[in-house]
Amino acid sequence: MPQFNLDAFCTAVQRHKITFLYVAPPVIVQLSRGPNVHKYDLSSLRMLTSGAAPLTKELVSFVHRKFDIKVNQAYGLSETSPMTHTLPWEEWWSSVGSVGKLFPNMTAMYVSEDVKEVQAGETGELWVKGPNVFKGYWRNEEATKIAITPEGFFKTGDVGFQGKDHNFYITDRMKELIKWNGFQVAPAELEGLLLDSPLVSDVAVIGVHDEEQHTELPRAYIVPVQGHQPSEQLGQEIVAWLDERVAYYKKLRGGVRFVDEIPKSQAGKILRRILKGLAEEEGKKEKRQAKL
Repeated sequence: MPQFNLDAFCTAVQRHKITFLYVAPPVIVQLSRGPNVHKYDLSSLRMLTSGAAPLTKELVSFVHRKFDIKVNQAYGLSETSPMTHTLPWEEWWSSVGSVGKLFPNMTAMYVSEDVKEVQAGETGELWVKGPNVFKGYWRNEEATKIAITPEGFFKTGDVGFQGKDHNFYITDRMKELIKWNGFQVAPAELEGLLLDSPLVSDVAVIGVHDEEQHTELPRAYIVPVQGHQPSEQLGQEIVAWLDERVAYYKKLRGGVRFVDEIPKSQAGKILRRILKGLAEEEGKKEKRQAKL
């Protein structure tokens, strides 16, 4: 497929009797909520492996009930050829949210901001080492030097922790973390929660800079559920709904903006850079209006 289209996707599953899919979480969201999905015969599906962003237990449970299929997670990057972790199928339900266990012949650790290895349960950046890790970036020695340590560990740029039973967890990208007054807020966590709201069809969260407070504020771009028209009141209802489920520093202080669709790549990943550009334009427009 040149780009993701839910109807074309479901048609392919039905026509070719596909049994196993590799997908990104936004695809699973569309499968669970698409208004026309029930028109297709997806009974051939037995398993889904999800990557690119964390999954919530609620979403996995909903998809399992709806389609009677197992959903597990895996993790990797282009620089690691590409996978480093996967969740064993026998643990698909008991360890929802985990990307699973480290592949054979690999070493990994989570590292703090002061470049010290953290203990199990503590959050840090994931570093990995093994025969599948790339040698470096083509004709870019500086980027290679930054990404790979002298000991051969590749700095993934992803944040997470190691849990029980040697399972690894990824909570977000370091570059995507929103920093509000010294606190770190993971967009993927807020997105996972908001997708459980009866008012939200799809969502992406970014940080927007507030010049007066000199900090970033979490803002949600939302596609409302059919039957709910975008309005200031609807935005307030969504903010209030989330407020009851998160710590005070994770609240949507940047507000809610409604969009027709969330921009995504061909693989289904959220294109946050487009939303950040939209936020900048909105900020400029608000400044111009304030001067009038």
